[in-house]
Amino acid sequence: MTQEVQDLLKTPCFDLHVEAGARMVPFAGYEMPVQYPLGVKKEHLHTRASAGLFDVSHMGQLRLHGPNAAKALEALVPVDILDLPQGKQRYALFTNDEGGLQDDLMVSNFGDHLFLVVNAACKNQDIAHLRQHLPDDVEIEILEDRALLALQGPLAAQVLARHIPYTADMVFMDSRVLKFDGVDCIIGRAGYTGEDGFEISIPAEHADRLTRLLLSEAEVEWIGLGARDSLRLESGLCLYGHDIDTSTTPVEASLLWAISKARRADGIRPGGFPGAEIVLEQIATKAVSRKRVGMIGLGKAPVREGAVLYNEQDQEIGIITSGTAGPSFGSPIAMGYVAKEFASLDTLVFAEVRGKKMPMKIAKMPFVEQRYYRG
Repeated sequence: MTQEVQDLLKTPCFDLHVEAGARMVPFAGYEMPVQYPLGVKKEHLHTRASAGLFDVSHMGQLRLHGPNAAKALEALVPVDILDLPQGKQRYALFTNDEGGLQDDLMVSNFGDHLFLVVNAACKNQDIAHLRQHLPDDVEIEILEDRALLALQGPLAAQVLARHIPYTADMVFMDSRVLKFDGVDCIIGRAGYTGEDGFEISIPAEHADRLTRLLLSEAEVEWIGLGARDSLRLESGLCLYGHDIDTSTTPVEASLLWAISKARRADGIRPGGFPGAEIVLEQIATKAVSRKRVGMIGLGKAPVREGAVLYNEQDQEIGIITSGTAGPSFGSPIAMGYVAKEFASLDTLVFAEVRGKKMPMKIAKMPFVEQRYYRG
């Protein structure tokens, strides 16, 4: 065994993955399941049709305590945290002084504290960022002894309601602390597949038992990182470090919806976040040179991340940041960045793959309709 493999962390569900025959790979410092014997395509289609279970315990889970926690966090994100209702969660972005994106995250308000879930690859830098910028009266509690599961798909709600009846009354972006077979779990009705579903934070000591309870349901199959990636791409959702990063502003990334009205120039608490002057100027003037767009492949072969994009005159105009065969959509799809003048729907572009130019057209995202349960 190499030192690299020895140094990889394991989630509380590691033994369950091995037992299920998962192919384990290094991912964000952890040994994670990329697929199971079912295979990536069947796992993807199962999630769209039934209920898929994902181990996302590599993500960072944090609590912020203190009466000024919301005000302090709001100074780091272009999102309305002060008015986030208790029992609700919101998608947020950490920005830098240039308006670039340091990470994306989920923030839940539990009244006496905020609960944050951050990306695995950015976990340590996010914690350092919070420690550097939050005042002394805001305590950061790092939850290192919890698993995080995502139960996703059209049958996820009926499966979970058998064990936690109250979840049936939750709607998209609700967050609750509820008992699951006697154990207090943090449950949010959200996910990363575009399907209805839940994210369930479980104390590590109970993770094996409660995970087995979910897996015992006929509708539920383990789903690996491979299908997680194709599902989120069909749903038009960004992957940090690929589709967004520190060089990308929210306006370039077509994430205007993630900037709360309260924090915009005409809002009740305008600006006040890192890079606000740059971001608000871009919103006002639309003065960006590139835009994140969706693309549909006009051939059969998928186009992968890193493929350079050209216009009909063979001039370089952008790059693919994510690509997949589109198992549910039925043809190759991708997202990436193109020069602003080529971002209109149905514009023909060409991706270079092994020396060949593959035709694609700019398309609306999501490619597959999002099915979040809003009540």
